[in-house]
Amino acid sequence: MIAKLTGLVDTVGRDHIIIDVGGVGYLVRCSARTLGALPPPGRSASLAIETLVREDAIDLYGFASASEQSWFRLLTTVQGVGAKVALAILSTLGPDELGQAIVTGDKAMLARADGVGPKLAARLANELKDKVGGVFVPAAAAQLQAGATPAAGDALADAVSALINLGYRRAEAANAIDRAARKLGPGARVEALIPAGLKELGP
Repeated sequence: MIAKLTGLVDTVGRDHIIIDVGGVGYLVRCSARTLGALPPPGRSASLAIETLVREDAIDLYGFASASEQSWFRLLTTVQGVGAKVALAILSTLGPDELGQAIVTGDKAMLARADGVGPKLAARLANELKDKVGGVFVPAAAAQLQAGATPAAGDALADAVSALINLGYRRAEAANAIDRAARKLGPGARVEALIPAGLKELGP
């Protein structure tokens, strides 16, 4: 089983890369996010690999980050989510956005991915909400783990609530405050988080 490939980028397609490893070209299917993170053809790249063996083919799926690979594994445990749909989800939502959508039950955000209808979005939210702990740490928990005071978590929650009161969806608000908190650093006050979150949401 192939677990990792390191070689020269030969060709980048719409949903795959061909990577040259010692003169052998491996076709590796990737999310749009991973493809966007790759260097141009002729440069060296390294991808974590999931090898899926079927009766008629051996398919390789590549990931630029361990987080994305972990999400791929988790997503494909849900009935109706094959490798293609999992990559579509990861192409549409980043790991943090995906985690927020599942934690908050934002089915509309999950349904933005190609191949994910309302029923599958509901199944994803319901089946994964208790399983995301190993691959997703909300911003408040991350700050507490980093040694921030409990007040930091309160500030994050208050800032998210403020954006929701302004009309933004919960997952949208949580993602914006998450990004703002990362930029402002541990201990950011709610007075700073709200305008920073609005800035992340754009005009």
